[in-house]
Amino acid sequence: MRCLPFSEAVYRGLQEQGLDAGQLLNNPSTYQRKGSWYHNSDALENDLLWLICVGVLRREVDGQGLTSRFRLTPLGRQLLDDTPDLLHLPVSWTEALQHWLRRRMS
Repeated sequence: MRCLPFSEAVYRGLQEQGLDAGQLLNNPSTYQRKGSWYHNSDALENDLLWLICVGVLRREVDGQGLTSRFRLTPLGRQLLDDTPDLLHLPVSWTEALQHWLRRRMS
């Protein structure tokens, strides 16, 4: 979670009411934590899908099926609640490299 450019506002929004990928993409001033922001929806979607793969996010479901909204899973909530300063801790270059390798190898 720390290696992605999402601010705490993203995860809190996902926890409280769920967020749409379009909301995230179009509001970098609210949701950007560090570095550059997404230039297209595909790159954003890839990071959201990665968080689904590791169990932090899930797609929201309504009566019609899957929606474009995302929510935190119980694991994601637990990570934020157990380590409140998680997203404020710096990411070392070795952690960033490990994250990059894990994503490319999976």
